[in-house]
Amino acid sequence: MTIIEKAAAPIVGYEPIDNDHDEFINLLNKLDTADNATFPALFQQLYEQTEQHFDRENQLMQQFSFPGATDHKGEHLRVLGEFKQFKSRVDKGLIAFGRSFVKDRLPQWFGLHVTTMDSALATHINKQSEA
Repeated sequence: MTIIEKAAAPIVGYEPIDNDHDEFINLLNKLDTADNATFPALFQQLYEQTEQHFDRENQLMQQFSFPGATDHKGEHLRVLGEFKQFKSRVDKGLIAFGRSFVKDRLPQWFGLHVTTMDSALATHINKQSEA
């Protein structure tokens, strides 16, 4: 089963961000089919990838003087905080909590975040790059 179909995933039109999103989707889908023994390591990998992805976006926001940076960075911090709460449960062997986060929370958040905040960032970068 696939949590997010790669072909149906929104594209923001800025390759570095779209590449990070592809990697996020791949890991999310792997987690959906992972057994309980491999789930914690994959969850850790998704957490680290998300952290790095957010760091890259934060750097882009600074580099291109993105006007929505404060809200966007705040959303990153909020999601990482939520991620850490579920990661602590997964680290204690409570895999069901992690599975719920992966299936029920992350896909909805991701779709909304990409189509709003990340799309606005990509549009801003592309306009700045054209100028």
